[in-house]
Amino acid sequence: MRPVWKGAVSFGLVNIPVKMYAASEDKSIKFKYLHSKCNTPLKYQRTCPRCKQEVDWAEIVRGYEYQKDSFIVMRDEDFESIPAEKTRTIDILDFCRLAEIDPIYYEKSYFLGPEETGKKAYNLLVSALKNSGRVAVAKVVIRSKQALAALRIYKDVLVMETMKYPDEVRSQLEVPGIDRELAAEERELNMATQLVESMTADFAPEKYSDDYRKALLDLIQVKLAGEQPAPSVAPPAEKVTDLMESLRASLEAIEKERFTPMPPEKAKKGRVG
Repeated sequence: MRPVWKGAVSFGLVNIPVKMYAASEDKSIKFKYLHSKCNTPLKYQRTCPRCKQEVDWAEIVRGYEYQKDSFIVMRDEDFESIPAEKTRTIDILDFCRLAEIDPIYYEKSYFLGPEETGKKAYNLLVSALKNSGRVAVAKVVIRSKQALAALRIYKDVLVMETMKYPDEVRSQLEVPGIDRELAAEERELNMATQLVESMTADFAPEKYSDDYRKALLDLIQVKLAGEQPAPSVAPPAEKVTDLMESLRASLEAIEKERFTPMPPEKAKKGRVG
């Protein structure tokens, strides 16, 4: 695992040197755009519409558009002029409970691992967060952007969740079509609550998988073998005419699934000894 950032966690007067690692990876199946006539991958060129020519990376600079078609050019030395303590430090500002932070603020997860000289201080912070049941709220600069961040414990390792600022989260009042005065009927609410309770289980991430990605990979294997994939038949769309009837049918389906005897082959696998 390669670090994507090096710096320190600033905790009061304590400085904990750390390395940052991406905590997740994108396993989406990647496709390239091809020319349909010859299956050649297309190239994307950086061209200047004024000079009518392709532009090399060495000639590209970043610009901030302060008004229409007017830019302030920002070069590498401009970014480097910002004090290093602002760009190489995860500054802890406050502590709070994890449940107080709505998931809508979260962006990306990073593992934080200690440098050799910071192992004792690292373990101290991990233990303090565990004992207090708190997470740390911090600020950090990554790739020329300062983000809010939450530092929490994941299986005895510090994890940093970068977060949006409040002005980056749109108001829920902007969502169209929400009728806040349309109350649910008591019978429907009771049955919907019963359905929620019957489908409640402990969160076990290992039981979930990307079915769409698997289907795509299976389809690719079929085409590699020179075969034609079987046409997919979409189930007929069912129009919901009676909400209570839909809730009742959902509950009946769950009860039927719960009490259906296990197939013999699965029962054998489940036996111990």
